[in-house]
Amino acid sequence: MDPFTHALLGACTAQAALGSPAREYTGRYTRRQLWLVGALGGLLPDLDILIRSSSDPLLAIEYHRHFTHALAFIPIGGLLAALPWLLFKSQRSRWQLLWLAGILGYATHGVLDACTNYGTHLLWPFSDARTAWHWITTIGPLLTLGLLVGLVIAVKRRTRAAAIFALLFGVAYVGAAAVQQDRAFDVQSRIAASRNHVITRSEIFPTVGNPFMWRSLYEADGVLYTDRIRVLESAQWKAGHQVPLLREAGLEPDAQANERVRRDFARFSYFSAGWVARAVEDPSIIGDARYSLSTEKFEPIWGLRFHPQAEQATEWVDRTAQNRIPASALWAEIKGEAPGYTVLQ
Repeated sequence: MDPFTHALLGACTAQAALGSPAREYTGRYTRRQLWLVGALGGLLPDLDILIRSSSDPLLAIEYHRHFTHALAFIPIGGLLAALPWLLFKSQRSRWQLLWLAGILGYATHGVLDACTNYGTHLLWPFSDARTAWHWITTIGPLLTLGLLVGLVIAVKRRTRAAAIFALLFGVAYVGAAAVQQDRAFDVQSRIAASRNHVITRSEIFPTVGNPFMWRSLYEADGVLYTDRIRVLESAQWKAGHQVPLLREAGLEPDAQANERVRRDFARFSYFSAGWVARAVEDPSIIGDARYSLSTEKFEPIWGLRFHPQAEQATEWVDRTAQNRIPASALWAEIKGEAPGYTVLQ
């Protein structure tokens, strides 16, 4: 999720669990400030974006949402969040309370990220699996607003109740998205059956800021198929595009002969959960098929370009700046007014 939402969730969690009326405490930093510790805890895991290398373009994506997001790292992360307060001698007597606030805030980060796409190493160091439930996107205005309103009321009135209600709202929102995703999976199965496809594997991805429009992605006979799915009072869908799945054997001979290229392709494939394909307009770009700049054809938001004969054999291609969220088009889809959609029979 975006940093602001992470901070709000960490703050709400600390306030809901530990906040109390200020009259019960004395001193410069009382329990009414613990939400700040939680907020910092909610932010800290993303410091892993500082892990990068000019000689290894894949290092950044390899370690983002890695050990700093793991459940096992929470006690250490919570202590780091409390550290700015523990630097003051007057606050060390309440170190347990500060540490707990940091732990609560820090613990929310990895779990919230796992609710989105991309993949999060929640179980590191015990497992290399990347957890991604694909229930919500990294931008969720309604979720963010609910947390913000709850936190402002809780802090202003020095109460836990508003923060608790904000958390309950967040759980309900994510839970509703999970139910909607399950409905979308059913639609996906029926779409594949109408094409006489046997699904090898599949995913359903949310679209920005809503639980109604979903992006379907499945593999059948070595081909990736994407479609748009709308789940409201009835199920509707719009056919998307198809693109061949790319495996190492599909690389050019000189690329396959380069050990660095093979290693980086394997790393990128792992990062992309195996959803790898070539861009339609520029096949030299090997992209993460989970994301596309276009709904009409596969144009990856990020990917690789290999130069087997060069000293730097791997080039990272990042087209994030070109990714524009067409709000009006998305709203038309949600309202059921977008062309090309049919009711699933």
